[in-house]
Amino acid sequence: MSTWNPENDVDLLSGSEDEEDVSMKRDYHGREAILFVVDANLQTAGMERLLEALNIIRTAFISGMLVNDKDLIGLIFANTKHSPPPLEASALDNIVMPDNCAVFLPLRQLTKPIVEHYLEFMGGVETQFGDVYGLAEPDGRGRFDLMIRLCIEMLEKCGKKLNNAKIAYLTDVSEPHPSNSNHFQAALQKASDLEGKEFEFHVIPMVDDFDYEPFYKEFITLSRAIELDSFQVPDAQMLREILSDRKLKQDFLRRCLGHFSFYLGPNLSMSVQYYNYFQRRAYPRKVQILRRDNSVVRTKRVITVQKQKDDGSQDIEHEYQIKVTGGWYTCNVGEKDLRISMDQLNRVRNLHKPQMMLLGFKHRSSLPEVSYIKPANFMYPDDQSIIGSKRLFRALWERCLVRDKIAICLFMSKRKSIPRYVALVPVEAPDNGEEKTYRSLLCGDGFKIVYLPEAKHIRHLDMQDWNNTENTADEQKVEFFQKIIKKLRVDYQPNLINDPSLDALQANLLALSLDFSTDTKGLDNLLDTTQQDKRIEKLLPDYEMFAAEVEPPKKRAAKSTTAGASAPKMAKIDDNQLKEFEFVKSLIKDGALMRCTAAQLHFILQQHFDVTMPKLVKEKLVAKIEELHK
Repeated sequence: MSTWNPENDVDLLSGSEDEEDVSMKRDYHGREAILFVVDANLQTAGMERLLEALNIIRTAFISGMLVNDKDLIGLIFANTKHSPPPLEASALDNIVMPDNCAVFLPLRQLTKPIVEHYLEFMGGVETQFGDVYGLAEPDGRGRFDLMIRLCIEMLEKCGKKLNNAKIAYLTDVSEPHPSNSNHFQAALQKASDLEGKEFEFHVIPMVDDFDYEPFYKEFITLSRAIELDSFQVPDAQMLREILSDRKLKQDFLRRCLGHFSFYLGPNLSMSVQYYNYFQRRAYPRKVQILRRDNSVVRTKRVITVQKQKDDGSQDIEHEYQIKVTGGWYTCNVGEKDLRISMDQLNRVRNLHKPQMMLLGFKHRSSLPEVSYIKPANFMYPDDQSIIGSKRLFRALWERCLVRDKIAICLFMSKRKSIPRYVALVPVEAPDNGEEKTYRSLLCGDGFKIVYLPEAKHIRHLDMQDWNNTENTADEQKVEFFQKIIKKLRVDYQPNLINDPSLDALQANLLALSLDFSTDTKGLDNLLDTTQQDKRIEKLLPDYEMFAAEVEPPKKRAAKSTTAGASAPKMAKIDDNQLKEFEFVKSLIKDGALMRCTAAQLHFILQQHFDVTMPKLVKEKLVAKIEELHK
């Protein structure tokens, strides 16, 4: 996806506009594929660097199996002396294998046997890698262009439709060939093949002081069709963290929630997209399994229509099955049944396409800083549907920033949804400076979609019982806890906080399938309790200003009948008295029916009113008796 950057965009006041071709609509269906390529030169500096690269891939394999096992993952070793076939050797029948390359895993969906095979390989990699794969002779440099050709061929012949394909090259060598060699120029020419195939190439440096200048700066800019000056050197440690998470977070294409048109006025609109700042962690779908063999129980929904005879009997005259789309709704209008089909209902729901309409502008100070109605979204332009949307979007964004305004709009996010009032708040990409975290890659220049509250979202709380004189504290006690709060402040880091229940579920799945345990500390990674104790250590003596806490008395646990507990409470009214209707009338007159048990109330209804009631609460039984007595 081409991200929108106002600094690199064309100025609105520049000369004539160039003619742009209307790009074809992107197909967003397909699978994600990531092909790992590990440089065998990592073993020259010691096996620790090679093991670190393999551990990154191990983490990516495990997280990939838990997150989305439909995606494809493969593994190639480059610059090797030997080329042993993979476990599934028939997968390379239609692929030309170059020298100094070895395919360990063709592009496949992650399954338990594949992950177990990789874990078994890692168990003896320190002693067997040199003998099985080795290092290319004489200088450890194989043909880089042939390696890229192998990657392209594997991605094209994987047998699946791909939507997002990446090649991740883990290496510590800054140039694959000398700059004055023919192989160097042949390697650069392969960058155009990557750009034409829309395959992304990522270099994952295994050293922090990696130099991109000799080769990879020019190769990456050619493969992405960008200017050489616009290349920014990424942080090596951050790239390794992203790769181990298996999802390259800066790729917004997989995060896009939808495309819609933004109408600014009559005959004036632009094409935009929006996405979530943070994705929800999806839990695995619940299924029912058989106890004998753990096979999944498959269910099928069947709708049966029955027509009864007109003579008032319960006999069925006609019976047939229909599809879900063949159903209907029936409502009574003017003593006649009106039947509405599902097709008619869908046509009413689909009167409008997903769109946004501008209503007006307000000052930014009129919007609260925090809105707890719904998480905000991020909106950015898209030229695929309407040419010139980026320029028009930039003009609106710049004027809102300069004048400190927000746009109030009516937003219909998807089909069959209810329109919502939203505020478009202009935001700028943060200048993190020294901060190095891939979470900052999720923010950019554009509009933040803030959902405005409605009347149903506002609650009125009665604080009268809480806010009284008995619950007040003097200024000294308030200042004490202000100091405590300042001492216990922590830096909120979302990347260190995971869903505890989801972590526990994934840990159990890994323990059952792969037979190894994982560390699920949860919030323990964020909070250092020993450091917090040291911060408030000096303030603890002042805590004596508060009165000693009185521990409420504990309730005595109920004894069982075997332990000598008393028998259950008996009825307060004798059953023989309830047989007399005069006594029942006196209970009704005095409002004493609640003294009877539920069984006695059922007895009164059946004995004196000849009414049989289902099991209900006592209040409803009493109300029924009083109603019948009137």
